[in-house]
Amino acid sequence: MSGKRKYFGTDGVRGKVGQYPITPEFVMKLGWAAGRVLAQGKGRQSRVLIGKDTRISGYMFESALEAGLSAAGVDILLLGPMPTPGVAYLTRTFRADAGIVISASHNPYYDNGIKFFSGDGTKLPDDIELAIEAELDKPMETVAPDALGKAERVVDAAGRYIEFCKSTIPSRLSFSGFKIVVDCANGATYGMAPLVLEELGAEVISIGAEPNGLNINDNCGSTHPELLQVAVVHHRADLGIALDGDGDRLIMVDHKGEVLDGDELLFIIAVARMGRPGFKRGVVGTVMSNLGLEHALGTLGIELHRAAVGDRYVMDLLRQGDLALGGESSGHIICLDHATTGDGIVAALQVLAAVVESGKSLSELKSGMEKYPQTLINVRTERPFDYAKSVIVSDALREIDLRLSGNGRVLLRASGTEPVIRVMVEGQSGELVRQCAEYLARQVELAYAQL
Repeated sequence: MSGKRKYFGTDGVRGKVGQYPITPEFVMKLGWAAGRVLAQGKGRQSRVLIGKDTRISGYMFESALEAGLSAAGVDILLLGPMPTPGVAYLTRTFRADAGIVISASHNPYYDNGIKFFSGDGTKLPDDIELAIEAELDKPMETVAPDALGKAERVVDAAGRYIEFCKSTIPSRLSFSGFKIVVDCANGATYGMAPLVLEELGAEVISIGAEPNGLNINDNCGSTHPELLQVAVVHHRADLGIALDGDGDRLIMVDHKGEVLDGDELLFIIAVARMGRPGFKRGVVGTVMSNLGLEHALGTLGIELHRAAVGDRYVMDLLRQGDLALGGESSGHIICLDHATTGDGIVAALQVLAAVVESGKSLSELKSGMEKYPQTLINVRTERPFDYAKSVIVSDALREIDLRLSGNGRVLLRASGTEPVIRVMVEGQSGELVRQCAEYLARQVELAYAQL
């Protein structure tokens, strides 16, 4: 089956609550359509797990999905608040046919979304998503009363996931003596991330761990690490951990209050794995990954493979190269030897393990990578614009390449979410990078104006 998706984006169906398609009516039918597809060809009762973050609308959409799945004859296991990677893990361990997460990740509370995992804890294959969309165009029909799906709540879901997270580092390791501040973004990890760290011996100070349905990602978490920076310095902590609303992103702060992004965390994890048997000298980043990461890994004989922006594309390259470690600058880090999707808690534990085993501070570990200055400018384009065919733009690119003299790079790409062309330049000199980015942005604007 092939075709263009009508509802599914790169990460499920997402939008503003109350605006189509993020309405109770659509979500109920989405549950029914998914249930119909997942039940096809099964010689047994199908079952699906549902987890959610802490948005107030999660209650509404959980009930809607439950009704739709039941109408399709599918049993439902309700996990309650659960990080996205936790749903992926539990879907595998319960041998379920699929897992569903009600979340809009790092977005504000007034957004929400529905994303799916297959039975093996990975994103749904394209043909399954298209089959679900085909069912959405059909009238909704309920199975016979004796075939309706049943729903039950999994009471030990959080405990199962906590034990899984702890199992991803050697049992001999302890974080005893470490003081750690963890910012849970008032999201799905609020009841789990602090417990994981405490059970591993750390003294934990929690912030962003009082969700009220409206404060998820609100000036906290991985997208707003400022509070964490202040808290780490104030409490004289060894480091800080910032997660996002659904727990699949990680940003960290060292004891000086300095932020480490996904590129720096990838570097630290990769270096820690170098001496392990079977380590393949390759890491997957994206076209936005800092040039400093590529150079730092290169000096260690580790190749950086660049994927398009989006964890789906990072995962594709990991599989193609039979590699285990990849991620994005945003902190979406995939440790494929432990998890089937990006997992903020698991990634944090890998970094903490590197700190313990090396005997060095987080600040010392990141010093092996020098981030290159980077300037990003968005140029608005309300009409379609193929900048690759513009002589003005190509001339500007050649000129900038000469000015950077091999010590930098340029990236032009159309945004997949808004009407802009993203102009990114990075190199060793911050002032030169800024000048080149501003010049290229002006040339893109000029070429666009001449359409």
